[in-house]
Amino acid sequence: MANLRDVARQAGVSAATVSRWLNGSLNLPEQTRTAIQDAIQALNYRPNPYARSLSRGRTDTLCMVVPDIKVPFFAALAAAVENASFNREVGLQLSVTLNRPGREMRYLESVAARHVDGVIFVTNHAEVAPLAQQIRKARRVVVMDEDIPGAVAPRLFCDNHQGGRLAGAHLTRHGHRQIAAIGVGDDMLSGTRRFEGFRQAVLEAFPDAEIQRESGVYTIEDGRRMTQALLNRGRPFTALFAMSDEMVTGALQVFAERGIRVPQDVSVVGFDDILPLDMFSTPITAVRQPVEALGQKAVELLLDTDWDDPAALAVEHLLPVTLIERSSVAFVSTKNQATDQQENPT
Repeated sequence: MANLRDVARQAGVSAATVSRWLNGSLNLPEQTRTAIQDAIQALNYRPNPYARSLSRGRTDTLCMVVPDIKVPFFAALAAAVENASFNREVGLQLSVTLNRPGREMRYLESVAARHVDGVIFVTNHAEVAPLAQQIRKARRVVVMDEDIPGAVAPRLFCDNHQGGRLAGAHLTRHGHRQIAAIGVGDDMLSGTRRFEGFRQAVLEAFPDAEIQRESGVYTIEDGRRMTQALLNRGRPFTALFAMSDEMVTGALQVFAERGIRVPQDVSVVGFDDILPLDMFSTPITAVRQPVEALGQKAVELLLDTDWDDPAALAVEHLLPVTLIERSSVAFVSTKNQATDQQENPT
């Protein structure tokens, strides 16, 4: 197998010249470039990617940190980032933290130690002050999905506020004034923005609307718990906004157990649209996150940001969301039995 010295010998130049030209750090006359290219083709030379990376002071490897790869949204997001990385000819290291601060700090240290060229960082818990300090040290970090206040880094989110508005406007167009919402609390960016956008849209349509809210975490179990709490409270609602696929699943389980029909008794709008919500017995209307676009944009930010430009590190990038209408929302006029079903479950 031909090596760099063989190419240099055939092209009539030094090995250092070939190496620097391949790395893009040397401009050469056309005749010399042609000689090197001809030698590479004749000898079927394949550059060693690891040696090239070392010579440029780069690893050509990115790291993506996620809380839990079993969660469908994070799995889809990781797949999108991997695809975008492949298209940019860099590798991707996937690290799963299980939301453990020690793991999160360790993975952030990997970019500070230059084991990777940068980190796409996702967390979904609220205790982030130590993370902000470590991100400032690591520098080449893109904060994604949930905010880390105090971090000096580009931020990339879906437009959670607009997503909430889309859900609220859709329900009020169907006449809903008694609405419940389940999601994370105001200590998380997604919870704050999704609920605030939702609340604004509902109250703009019906200033006298009644909105009930329960907060938890984005899991099926908490979706069940919050839905049970709403029903046990005894205050009727004709529609539910569940702010993740997992919460939708938990809510539907509880409705089925109590004999509450969707959409005849309660309308439902979800958020994420990663699970096959169109395959449920009643296809669920949901706000869809642009996962592929998020993955592409995250890699673009990591590779193309000028990390010496303070303005570039202060930018928050928002990608638009879309409401996918299915059959889980009905007009209030079709729900005459909603209150009875909730107060007197079978």
